[in-house]
Amino acid sequence: MSRLVSIKEAISAETLEESEAEKYQDICHQFGFIRRVKGDGNCFYRALCFTLVESLLHGESAIQRFRDKLLRSHQVLLTAGFDERAFKDLLNTFNSVLERLETDTCEETLLSLFNDQATSDSMVQYLRLLTSAHLQSNTDFFQHFVEAPNLKVYCTQEVEAMAMECDHVEILALAEELDISLCIISMEGSDGHLTYHIIPEGSQPSLYLLYKTSHYDILYKHREHWK
Repeated sequence: MSRLVSIKEAISAETLEESEAEKYQDICHQFGFIRRVKGDGNCFYRALCFTLVESLLHGESAIQRFRDKLLRSHQVLLTAGFDERAFKDLLNTFNSVLERLETDTCEETLLSLFNDQATSDSMVQYLRLLTSAHLQSNTDFFQHFVEAPNLKVYCTQEVEAMAMECDHVEILALAEELDISLCIISMEGSDGHLTYHIIPEGSQPSLYLLYKTSHYDILYKHREHWK
C-alpha cells in the first residue's frame, strides 16, 4: 500500500483472504472494520499512535488530557538521559497534531496528518524515544527480557532506530508509559485459533491491533460489542 494509514475497510473474505477459515470467522464475529498500516518496520508504533489518537477525538477533554501527559513525557526523556535537542521538534510536531485535532475532529483531517510522511514519522520517532526512555528508566525489570550486551545498546539499536520491528518488551513498555490498555489479536500459531495478548494483563482493552507475519493493522469491534 502507498498510504501510511488506510481508510477504514469493512472486514470481508477479500480483506482477510489468506486467513485460515476458523481464525477468519472469529475475527469477522468480533470485528467489523480494519484499517491497514504500511509495512515499513514502523507499523506497530504508527498503528498504535493512530488508533489511540482516533479514540480521543470525540471524548470530552480527552485530547487535552493526553496532551498534558505528552508534555509531561518531556521530563521522562530528560531523566532517561536524552538531549532535549534530539526530541524537542518531535514533541512539538506531536503536540501540534493534537492541537489541530482539538478543533477539527473529522476523520479526513486525522488521516491527512498521519499520511504526511514527515508529520507521521515524527510522531512515530517520538514514541520510539519514549519507549526507550521507559525501558532505561526501569532497567532492573526489563534487562532480563532483551538479548543484547545491555539495555542501552538494545534501545539504541532496536528501539530508537526507525524501521526496526518491535518486540513484546517494547509494546509492554510503551503501554505502561502511556497508561493504555490494548489487545493484540495474533494470527500466528498452527492450532487454528487466534491468540489474544492483552496488555497489561487483566486490563480491559479499548484498542485492538491485528498481528500477522510481523505486521500490525488496526481492528474495530462491531458496534454491538463496543463498551
